[in-house]
Amino acid sequence: MQKSAVQHYDLIIIGGGMVGATLACALGDSALKIAVIEAHQADYNWPDGSHDIRVSALTHASQHIFENIGAWQSMQKDGVCAYDQMHVWDASGHGEIHFNSIDIGQMNLGHIVENRIIQKAVQTRLADFDNIDLLMPLKVADLQINTQQKAGVQLTTEDGQVLSADLLVGADGANSWVRQQVGISLSTWAYRQTAVVCNVTTSEPHQNACWQQFMPEGPLAFLPLCDDFSAETISSIVWSTSEDKAQALLNMNEQQFNQELQLAFGSTLGRIKLKSERGAFPLRLRHANQYVQEHLALIGDAAHTVHPLAGQGVNLGLLDAVVLAEEIQRALQQHRAIGGILALRRFERRRKADNIAMLAAMDGFKRLFSNDITPLKVLRNAGLGLADKIQPLKQMMIKRAMGLAGTGINDDLPKLARPEL
Repeated sequence: MQKSAVQHYDLIIIGGGMVGATLACALGDSALKIAVIEAHQADYNWPDGSHDIRVSALTHASQHIFENIGAWQSMQKDGVCAYDQMHVWDASGHGEIHFNSIDIGQMNLGHIVENRIIQKAVQTRLADFDNIDLLMPLKVADLQINTQQKAGVQLTTEDGQVLSADLLVGADGANSWVRQQVGISLSTWAYRQTAVVCNVTTSEPHQNACWQQFMPEGPLAFLPLCDDFSAETISSIVWSTSEDKAQALLNMNEQQFNQELQLAFGSTLGRIKLKSERGAFPLRLRHANQYVQEHLALIGDAAHTVHPLAGQGVNLGLLDAVVLAEEIQRALQQHRAIGGILALRRFERRRKADNIAMLAAMDGFKRLFSNDITPLKVLRNAGLGLADKIQPLKQMMIKRAMGLAGTGINDDLPKLARPEL
């Protein structure tokens, strides 16, 4: 049997989802030859009037990224829903806080966008770049890294292709195959919560606002969806609750589920009705103890996963992608190897502290609000009420959540996350 010829690339990205494809687009029209390997074939033939049950709350920084890589216009065409207010309250008390984009002179706080719309926009954008090959569907069977060679990465695919690269990027999700193959360990713990996701209609308008209620078993969020073809008001919900309660919610018939959801959320948005199938995913904090090795980098959920209560997961991953793109471009300009540890360490230093700070903040919020301990209930209700009254504090919180400012550890946003270049 004849041995397969080796196909060489400068950069191979395993994972062609939202984060991996964004990295490739950020390096489109560069001098690099890039392959994006995605295991699952995308299908964009969606039924009219349907909505994905998985959505993302995109910050202004993420919007700027998509504008700068040429994907935002496509997303707008398929449907993005701007939200200009956020209501957050504690179900076990009177504490609440209300954010409004007017308070900081912005038109909106961000956009709720279906994951399939984001993925379609970035994947189809890849076809516009001559230096990028999207290999989909394709699965990798073997990975070898030889740090003594410039093209230190060699992949063998399930159909027998052999590919090599100077740099391999793992953007293949929370259960990253790449991370496991190279032996990078995780700091991780389970929240013993499961997020139930679905779409619902409400008899009252969502007012282009996000609504989040904290309950002892976890937060329940209503996120606005826009539908120009329907008279209904549609929202995506993310209900984080105990594992047993989540399974019960999945097993309920439609009427039972509607009743349970109505009981939990109340009548703030009127009568609630299930509009889609229900999905669920277990919640776990993960953080890779290394983001990089020689010839290798991890980005997005392959490097970190965070509790969804503030919707920051995909935004962190997109910042990973554009910071890594900047450091790759810096290495090219300085005539250094893009897979060299010097360039990759710069990426790791720029992202790791910010990511840890966000993971810690979300973990702290989860622990503070997901309990029924009386002293903590009093403290958090008082804290919400006080924060709502202190305008400078509120404005700082809004700007951080919108991606208009850093975490205080690394305040410099990458160029692609700034307003359109």
